[in-house]
Amino acid sequence: MNSRTRIRRLTMAAMMGAVAFVLMYLSFPTPLSPFADLDFSAVPELIGGFMLGPAGALEIVAVKILLKIVFKGTSSMYTGELQAFLLSTAFALPAVLYYRSHRTKRGAVAGLVIGAVCSVLTAILTNIYLIFPFYMHLYGMNWEAIIGMCSALIPAIHDIPTMVLFSIVPFNVLSRTLNALITLLVYKKISVPLRKFTM
Repeated sequence: MNSRTRIRRLTMAAMMGAVAFVLMYLSFPTPLSPFADLDFSAVPELIGGFMLGPAGALEIVAVKILLKIVFKGTSSMYTGELQAFLLSTAFALPAVLYYRSHRTKRGAVAGLVIGAVCSVLTAILTNIYLIFPFYMHLYGMNWEAIIGMCSALIPAIHDIPTMVLFSIVPFNVLSRTLNALITLLVYKKISVPLRKFTM
């Protein structure tokens, strides 16, 4: 890869990261979680990853998170930003790595499904064992307070397993499904002109 191509590739990653930031900025709440909003920032991460590879996907995610911190700051002592990075990479990297070995529409679909499953599992584990405990430590809360906030939104939630079943899993399945569907719909239409830019 010559220096000109490398510069164009880095520029593309930065541009896609900026688009991801704008889409994350345009998030909106759902009745599935009091802690997370739905956005479509995974679309440029996936498209950029399909084009630039796993390193490109990581660069796009990093740019998105850094821009968010610079322009919006944090309202969660960076726990939200950490979770966004973990879930974005858990979604994009498996999808991109699978697609690199199976460059067909079926391969893209399979990669997105694998990435979605990895991301949902990551959401379960990180929320229970990392993000919520860290959040509770920072703000002097406990599990009863977290469960209470979720229960106020979804009455069926009364403990950690029901929080996973009725909030964490549905929210992340919805988010990953919508982002994957949009990626499949627009990837081919915009990948050709974008590839010409990086050549």
